[in-house]
Amino acid sequence: MISKNNKTPSNSDNVIICKNVTKDYPLYSTFGQKLKGLLSNKSKIASFRALDDISLTLKKGECVGLIGLNGSGKSTLASIITGITTPSSGSVRVKGEVSMLCAASGMRTQLSGIDNIRFKCLTMGYTDKQIKGMEKEIIEFADIGMHIHQPVKTYSSGMRSRLGFAIAIHIDPDILIIDEALAVGDSSFTDKCLKKIDEFKASGKTIIFVSHGVTAMTTFCDRIIWINRGKLVGIGTPAEIVNPYCGFAREYATMSNEQQKKIMPDLKEYQKKYGIT
Repeated sequence: MISKNNKTPSNSDNVIICKNVTKDYPLYSTFGQKLKGLLSNKSKIASFRALDDISLTLKKGECVGLIGLNGSGKSTLASIITGITTPSSGSVRVKGEVSMLCAASGMRTQLSGIDNIRFKCLTMGYTDKQIKGMEKEIIEFADIGMHIHQPVKTYSSGMRSRLGFAIAIHIDPDILIIDEALAVGDSSFTDKCLKKIDEFKASGKTIIFVSHGVTAMTTFCDRIIWINRGKLVGIGTPAEIVNPYCGFAREYATMSNEQQKKIMPDLKEYQKKYGIT
């Protein structure tokens, strides 16, 4: 269950509350099996558990990193918080407007860059007059030249990231989720984005970085959430999480496929092994 409202919760600083969030995806082997599963709740289909009993709370004004190896469930959790998908069980309460920026940017590829600016802003409830007032700043920030008039399907991944970030940051959401989006841009644009994120954080907005890298997180994040194979490993300051996570990632890379499938890191064990900065 996902609840979004602007009423003040019992603790007004809490903007995201996840309780026992679990997400299962059915594994259909044929179209017929998928159709049967959609039409009948009694159909027994194997499933993949992307998230397993995740509980956490994020506060207003926090900058939080969400890390884990590829396939750990980071993007699934971000999508549930955003409302793109729903949990199989558990609940999510979100206070305020959320904007998610991923490498694909969630744009309509058949539309031009300018049309995507209008489309995204309209879905966020902005009026024509407000959109006109924002359009110039968004275009200047994206800095993709005449490509702004071309269909997004012709863009490179870097150009999509530029436009997606420019839109996301200028619609001024209460919560901004950045899912690997800065990894595809050039260094100068990344620096411009990080400066804008710093301003965003200073204004008291909540930011979630989703990544398997930790460089930006070490600089910007107040806390880091580490998940592995859908389960919560731990939550702590960058000093408490970064070294243990990086140590685990190095070990994981040397493991066999069978070992990788079985391993579930223990935070205290890896903190002891790799230290706390």
